[in-house]
Amino acid sequence: MEGGTHHPHDGGMGGGDVWEALLPALTVALLAGGYLLLARRARAHRPMLGWTLWRTVSFLGGCALLAVALLPPVASFAHGDFRGHMVQHLLIGMYAPLALVLGAPVTLLLRTLPPARARRLTALLHSRPVRLVAHPVPALLLSTGTLAVLYFTPLFNASMGQPVLHWGVHAHFLLSGCLFAWVIAGPDPAPSRPGVPARLVVLGVAVAAHATVSQLMYGGFLIDVHAPVPQVRGGAEIMYYGGDIAELLLAAALVATWRPVRRRRPAATGPAPVSAAGTAAG
Repeated sequence: MEGGTHHPHDGGMGGGDVWEALLPALTVALLAGGYLLLARRARAHRPMLGWTLWRTVSFLGGCALLAVALLPPVASFAHGDFRGHMVQHLLIGMYAPLALVLGAPVTLLLRTLPPARARRLTALLHSRPVRLVAHPVPALLLSTGTLAVLYFTPLFNASMGQPVLHWGVHAHFLLSGCLFAWVIAGPDPAPSRPGVPARLVVLGVAVAAHATVSQLMYGGFLIDVHAPVPQVRGGAEIMYYGGDIAELLLAAALVATWRPVRRRRPAATGPAPVSAAGTAAG
């Protein structure tokens, strides 16, 4: 840890800063608009099946969380203060992904695609690469495991000075957060999702990993962040408590979306029962 702020941006609003606000706003608006268009198409094509309002609200809530994270004042706060960065990181990597995933975008897409394209998408979801990353353990390594890579190596400081790398880090945590939320508690089908006990174990490991990283950060061990000590400690506290709340919400989503597997009753081996109206057919 070092003195000084962690981001080289100044306080002015230049042309680059305008684009940094405009592009995320347009991207989030297109994401929300595309989902609403698909939801309307699903209701029009299959009115009996429809599309639930709460899934739409959940996805739009995820888009709103993304907008809050990527636009001022949170984005401006994140540029000059490590605590703001941590708020931004939690919104992008944990809270927004859960809301987006609970909107079941894959199921919505499958309902609106032509049958041939829907079959191709289903085949892609069951392909070997997707089955590999769609298991909770690889998803855990890609989401939570990369926290140590970001904060215990020079990567974080390098990303603060290079916009392309900075946005790449944002994209990674958004996508890996969506992946982890999907394989743990997503309503969309996952090709290699294990049972609830195994997913709860992986979620418990994620809780422990977040707590460990935040405690090491608070104590100044292994951390490589160029920011004042009070900012780093404040960011560690935000990670610790904010991460706990996000993971509790993920556990609640897991319980809410869990459906017990129905066991088939064994076939009767005896003679057919006799009804009250007569004898069994034979």
